Amino acid sequence: MTDATNPLLQPSHLPFGLPDYGAIRPEHYLPAFQAGFAEQLREVARITMVRSMPTFENTLEALERSGELLDRVAHTFYTVSSADATPEIQEIDEHLAPLMAAHQDAITLDGALYWRVQQVWEQRDALDLDAEQRYLVERHHREMTHAGAGLGDDAKAKLTALNQRLSTLTNTFERNLLNDTNDLAVVFDSAHELDGLSAGELSAATRAAADRGLDGRLLLTLPLFTGHPALAQLRVRESRRRIMAASLARASRGNTNDNRAVLREIVRLRAERARLLGYDSHAAYVTADETAGAPEAVEQMLRRLAGPSARNAGAEREALQAIVDDTEAERFEIESHDWAFYTERIRTARYDLDASALRPWFEAERVLRDGVFFAATRLYGITFSERDDLVAYHPGARVFEVRDEDGSPVGLYVLDLYTRDSKRGGAWMNAMVSQSRLRGTSPVVVNNLNVPLPGEGEPTLLTLDEVTTLFHEFGHALHGLFATVTYPHFSGTNVFRDFVEFPSQVNEMWILWPEVLDNYARHFETGAPLDPAVVRRLRATETFDQGHATSEYLAAAWLDQAWHRVTADEDIDDVAAFEAAALADIGLDDPAVPTRYSSTYFAHVFSGGYSAGYYSYIWSEVLDADTVEWFRENGGLTRANGDRFRERLLGVGGSKDPLEAYRDFRGRDAAIEPLLKRRGLDT
Repeated sequence: MTDATNPLLQPSHLPFGLPDYGAIRPEHYLPAFQAGFAEQLREVARITMVRSMPTFENTLEALERSGELLDRVAHTFYTVSSADATPEIQEIDEHLAPLMAAHQDAITLDGALYWRVQQVWEQRDALDLDAEQRYLVERHHREMTHAGAGLGDDAKAKLTALNQRLSTLTNTFERNLLNDTNDLAVVFDSAHELDGLSAGELSAATRAAADRGLDGRLLLTLPLFTGHPALAQLRVRESRRRIMAASLARASRGNTNDNRAVLREIVRLRAERARLLGYDSHAAYVTADETAGAPEAVEQMLRRLAGPSARNAGAEREALQAIVDDTEAERFEIESHDWAFYTERIRTARYDLDASALRPWFEAERVLRDGVFFAATRLYGITFSERDDLVAYHPGARVFEVRDEDGSPVGLYVLDLYTRDSKRGGAWMNAMVSQSRLRGTSPVVVNNLNVPLPGEGEPTLLTLDEVTTLFHEFGHALHGLFATVTYPHFSGTNVFRDFVEFPSQVNEMWILWPEVLDNYARHFETGAPLDPAVVRRLRATETFDQGHATSEYLAAAWLDQAWHRVTADEDIDDVAAFEAAALADIGLDDPAVPTRYSSTYFAHVFSGGYSAGYYSYIWSEVLDADTVEWFRENGGLTRANGDRFRERLLGVGGSKDPLEAYRDFRGRDAAIEPLLKRRGLDT
């Protein structure tokens, strides 16, 4: 295949380098990857063969210039493999996984390249480097050392084999989970079984069933996390039980999609790799290069929060049980599938607030344009215009051009809102093109959600959780759009894992901000604003059910740590028993409050980038809650505040130590008290 026939082998002619998905076919990907591998290896070889002594320019900058073709192809492909993984794309992904791991090791573990980087690192104090250049030297040296570049040849060969096998296993885990999640979508024969859902939700369930050839029936697909939005509304207890049972069973049913053996091997090989690299566990290896520094620091924080959270959840369960005892003809013990339904009963009784009844005020297009975009414009001065002339990777993905207040271009924002069988679960942001002054590229970022597609001609009415997810993921998008760096190594969200959630969490503050809420929360039929009394009650519930919410999250965070504190000498043969023991150890083993992700469908840590790092959400939330306090103290939604946050945090990308950047923004380290108050743990 020649350059002329493979569109991936040349830079895209589209605005901002948006991949030309209209011309790209699946058969183009593997040849383009092979060309990208070969080109970067030649570029690195030219660096290591230079006879002159290493300098920043002939080593670090040259390394940053390398791999441009491969980066372009990888960004293009991995956007598709996560959001539209057809069987053909899945096959390519499976074939590609060990090849990509081997290529990355060929560069990261290159002894000659490491020597050159180390020489520059040792001379960094004597070199005329600006702040970004110095940090680039430090990070490349640290990352190569951490990855094993200083090991002997035999150890490197073993490390490479481990990395290739792990890449295959994590790919298998994700494929199994996607297939089993699709297979376990819950089918209902009549609308009576879904009593409590709105007409729009029933229409979406009918359409989902019809899309699978199940005319006359209704189908609810499963989200990535353990619960399900419908559990808060469904009056038929058996329907709730079926949904929860399906969710908990994912990838653990003894079929071809069972992930138990897969994750056990992942855990074992990660532990072996950690020992090879000089660490007691994978958790120790991962946290050594995060802001946490060590798994003991993570454990200290999780245990500090777990006890009060479990007590709060216990009190909440007692209140739920009282509702059951007082109102149900036949008494039963509250179970996990009951929690959301009776929580809404209490919310309604205590606050006169029915969260599900708010959906008519959260029409998706209005939330996007008059909420998400509106807040960004008021805060940062940026504007958005939809580019119907630009085609993304799927008809459901929409493209928006983003410009600064002075009209100068910022980049492209792509939104892919709706669920489909070929899209992995959850919600995320990724870059399709990364910004870099060195390469002359501007950012193209995409947000993916999994909102059910409504019936033909019907509006998309979001839940409050879905509104929160959209604001959250857009916070990641802003990070990717605003980061303005020279070197691609620092572009966008390329920051420490336990810092990356901070900007996205901060963006959630605008959901209920009066000026923003009043602008987007309008009834989709009448245009009437949300009743101020309802808004007051909504704000009053911000700590409501936080025992449950915090406990289910902390349970997952600790489960991740437990799996990745396993040493290479331990052999775990029973996944369910290990999980139960881990949750009991931290006091979060209440069966009515299951972990947000059970092991066999914990994609964040077994197929995503959060292994030993799922604690990052609560770790980042300390910074987030403290930042919200700063915004409130300094006038809230103002351009001056937005400019400061953009310039000192979002705009630096990964080019500065994140905690140093935070201190530059805040004037001090973050305090934990705002988080404790938010989570109802300050009493």
